[in-house]
Amino acid sequence: MRVHFQREIDKLKQQILGMSAEVEEAVSAAVRAVETRDPELAKSVLEKENQTNAHEVDVEEECLKILALHQPVAADLRYLVAVLKINHDLERIGDLAVHVAQGALLLCEMPPVEIPSQLGEMASKSQQMLKKVLDAFVDVDVVAAREIRLADSDLDALNRTMAARLKTEMSRHPEHLEALLKLMHIARHLERIGDHATNIAEDLIYLIEGKIVRHTNVA
Repeated sequence: MRVHFQREIDKLKQQILGMSAEVEEAVSAAVRAVETRDPELAKSVLEKENQTNAHEVDVEEECLKILALHQPVAADLRYLVAVLKINHDLERIGDLAVHVAQGALLLCEMPPVEIPSQLGEMASKSQQMLKKVLDAFVDVDVVAAREIRLADSDLDALNRTMAARLKTEMSRHPEHLEALLKLMHIARHLERIGDHATNIAEDLIYLIEGKIVRHTNVA
């Protein structure tokens, strides 16, 4: 029975890792589409949304099947609960990548505007957080998970700086209001990607140590 259970857990892990790779690529492609004004790249992100959604359902169904058949306890139960929550956050990150890609498509239809450097920093920071938390999941690295929680405040600060810069540009260049608002929305999506990466980090801490640190200031 234990061998069969472990085989199903290994299959589940491969499913969640495959979904992680998809989501990470979607975020990267969406950001590049904004930076390079590439509508085809943006469309490629949109075309893969249904695939990511289907994989999210597959992972959830696999978790529920294992729960029903094996009724796991202790660390095994904690793993399945964590995977269910991580699965949801990955799907939400995929949705946010789609929103960024949609923003890129709209920007391609507007006159070019200067993209503040903070947007590039936010894109880099959010992608780094996502990559690091997915690596932490593979490596069962609680130290990295804690570092990601701390990094989220830096991303929040960049978003505030970006918003202030864009508001100044709106007052100076009202003719670019629509494009500047779209950049503000994209920045918010990137900040939310960081939030979901932080959620995954907190789920990893729960998985590894059994501690619920969400909504606390505990590292």
